[in-house]
Amino acid sequence: MPSMAQNGTTNANTDSVARREKIKKQRESLPIASVRERLIEEVKKHDILIIVGETGSGKTTQLPQFLFNAGFCRDGKVIAVTQPRRVAAVTVAKRVAEECGVELGQRVGYSIRFDDKTSSGTKIKYMTDGLLLREALLDPYLSRYSVIIVDEAHERTVHTDVLLGLLKKVQTARSKSVAHRGSINDNKDNNGTLKEKENDDQSIMSLKNCQGRKFSPLKLIVMSASLDARGFSDYFGGAKAVHIEGRQHQVDILYTVHPQEDYLAASLMTIFQIHMEEAPGDVLVFLTGQEEIESVERLVQEKLHQLPETNRKLLTVPIFSSLPSEQQMRVFMPTPLGHRKVILATNIAETSVTIPGIKYVIDPGLVKARSYDPAKGMESLIVIPTSKAQALQRSGRAGREGPGKCFRLYPEREFEKLEDSTKPEIKRCNLSNVILQLKALGVDDIIGFDFMEKPSRAAIVKSLEHLFLLGALTDECKLSDPVGHQMSRLPLDPIYSKALILASQFNCLEEMLITVAMLSVESIFYVSREKSEESKTAMKCFSSPDGDHVTLISVYRTADELWEKRKMELGNEKNFRGKGEKVLKKWCKENFINNRSLRHARDIHSQIRGHVEQMGLCISSCGDDMLQFRRCLAASFFLNAALKQPDGTYRALASGEVVQIHPFSVLFRSKAECVIFNELVQTSKKYIRNVTRIDYLWLTELAPHFYASQN
Repeated sequence: MPSMAQNGTTNANTDSVARREKIKKQRESLPIASVRERLIEEVKKHDILIIVGETGSGKTTQLPQFLFNAGFCRDGKVIAVTQPRRVAAVTVAKRVAEECGVELGQRVGYSIRFDDKTSSGTKIKYMTDGLLLREALLDPYLSRYSVIIVDEAHERTVHTDVLLGLLKKVQTARSKSVAHRGSINDNKDNNGTLKEKENDDQSIMSLKNCQGRKFSPLKLIVMSASLDARGFSDYFGGAKAVHIEGRQHQVDILYTVHPQEDYLAASLMTIFQIHMEEAPGDVLVFLTGQEEIESVERLVQEKLHQLPETNRKLLTVPIFSSLPSEQQMRVFMPTPLGHRKVILATNIAETSVTIPGIKYVIDPGLVKARSYDPAKGMESLIVIPTSKAQALQRSGRAGREGPGKCFRLYPEREFEKLEDSTKPEIKRCNLSNVILQLKALGVDDIIGFDFMEKPSRAAIVKSLEHLFLLGALTDECKLSDPVGHQMSRLPLDPIYSKALILASQFNCLEEMLITVAMLSVESIFYVSREKSEESKTAMKCFSSPDGDHVTLISVYRTADELWEKRKMELGNEKNFRGKGEKVLKKWCKENFINNRSLRHARDIHSQIRGHVEQMGLCISSCGDDMLQFRRCLAASFFLNAALKQPDGTYRALASGEVVQIHPFSVLFRSKAECVIFNELVQTSKKYIRNVTRIDYLWLTELAPHFYASQN
């Protein structure tokens, strides 16, 4: 008679076999499965290929596996798949590893900023496009890759656009190097010496010289979910485009007769119209931010209480980026029997996550977008109409599992007026980081760089000025040595990189490492509308009269002490990490701190610490004496200083803009005469965020090259 242990093993094996069979059937049913052989042939025939595949076609998960099985990873080569978002790179890699039946990090892995799950045996590597750009700093020809797939190219993030420009050069250079070597014998004279080439190949010369190395051609695949393949095809000299049908069910689109002035009231009305009149199925509502989501959530609850008890089976679930992860996961939980779930989401639900059970979509046709004004050095967060491509992505969410409906809260004639696609990020962002990376890659002529769409000359010039003031560039606009080269090695915003370099001289690098890590994540404090007073009280426990940066250090140190104390109590217990995480999670909840953000900040801290140690910077702490740290902040963020005006507002010294301290800052009600800040954002007003008090006289002492000329 088999033992219980044997039975347990048998059950586990049976489950595993059933799971594998289910995955196999799912893969075979994907639209891309039927064109597998054709795709492999097209990749073999063309060095550059544009693939347009609708959401749900299976292109992201299946194509790399097709190419691996077709032998594209011979001779130790790797297939890279880039994603614009970290969350997509991680989740897709996990899914593909499961489909291949391998452990994540072995044959299939991912690499994103501050998190690497790859090994020497990784053959299919998912990564963010920004990370592949960083790899090009060490290996300009990206020689370890046989195929590079740029996925979700239609999103046109700034890193995607720069990567496309760089890959165009690399692809040409690698192809030419093969052709060049093949023609060497033809170019030799009778003595066997190489004849002088009349026209040197500029595309190879523009990359770092790697003479004597032989490269295999690079296969470049650009994948997009939008139907506009022509732009990408034209950019790559008329590259072949292939279309793959998606597995999309019929979605009925319904428009309003007249424009809706109050789209929140219209959203609320539509939610209850669906709830009372439509067949079962969950509802996804697109809103522009946390404030709107919490407002609609409150209004839905109020209205529910006015309905008969039998009609109250409606659950509201919010999802936005700064929401703690355990609360975000609620959207993926099955809807209780007999209930309807209403998901209130920002555009995070457009492409990054697929939520099961959605049958109805409510789309007011608006999105909150960041826009950077180089003249004012100010980022605006403004509500604008979506593009047609975004509207199609949103409606598609209703047709993933069966027929659905999309309620667009605007007339059909308004849809026709929308832009075809979203304005590329490169035309509306601060370019300092991009330019620093291009300079490090050896691209000196930024204005002449082959962008798919060129950013404005004013934006480029402003960013060059910014980098010059930070000491990253010389008078000749080359990377300075050592500062510029050090800054380009750190995977951070240039101003943060400079802050770390300076902090080693001010003997407060440990504090600056914490600050930069905490500023690199979503909001650390989670301000709940229902418990706003409790959350404000909790925040006061960490608040420093010096400002937000010192407050963030206080949060980090308190969490770190708690972690170390728990570690001491448990000794070398194998399962300490799990228990430590549990204690930290409970502490975060009690103190209204975003656990996911704090965990991410801890990871970033250890990664950046590794970088600065490799660079030989002196890591020391100023302890509790924050004067030296605040002086270092003034020396680092001198471009972001603001002076108090007689009426209580502040004037940003570099731009002259009149601004106010953000209500979430610990200095919101203070009377600090002079402050430095990290962010200047325009929402309803012009706000400065992450603020610390400094002495005005420090600016002329610590940044005389800027403030002497200003005065």
